[in-house]
Amino acid sequence: MYEGKFPHKRYKLTYQFLEKHVSKSETILDLGVANPFTEVMVDNGYTVKNTSGEDLDRDTSAIETSSATVVTAFEIFEHLLSPLTVLEAIKADKLVASIPMRLWFSSAYRSKTDKWDRHYHEFEDWQFDWLLEKAGWKIIDRKKWTNPTKKIGIRPILRWFTPRYYIVYAERI
Repeated sequence: MYEGKFPHKRYKLTYQFLEKHVSKSETILDLGVANPFTEVMVDNGYTVKNTSGEDLDRDTSAIETSSATVVTAFEIFEHLLSPLTVLEAIKADKLVASIPMRLWFSSAYRSKTDKWDRHYHEFEDWQFDWLLEKAGWKIIDRKKWTNPTKKIGIRPILRWFTPRYYIVYAERI
């Protein structure tokens, strides 16, 4: 197991979950443009190709034509208007996907400066499970974790105890 340094807790936990379920001999289509976590995967021996920044709500051709054996989708489904369409377009038999969970004490994320950096959906775990099931996926494994901050206040205290991220490994039914 890789024990290197990670810039964020979620990178470490995401990588451990990925490594548990995906062999380095498999090929990965990572939904979304190349990002710092793409580098983590590649630096650790995974073969990864990313989508090119196209609007996946309107154009799923990169997903439909991919020959990757695994699709990863790390914190992308909350940005899509229609994640069902994307999930149904996946041809690979394996999926590793994570989402930020809906928090009852915090409104959905919305950047004030970037019109694309917004969360259209923030799921509860059961909603994401249901979406995957409806799209033809069976969840094999799942994990949740918190995202504590070092700030003072009621919401920062709640973040120590309330799971923020949810990750699943699913296989096509």
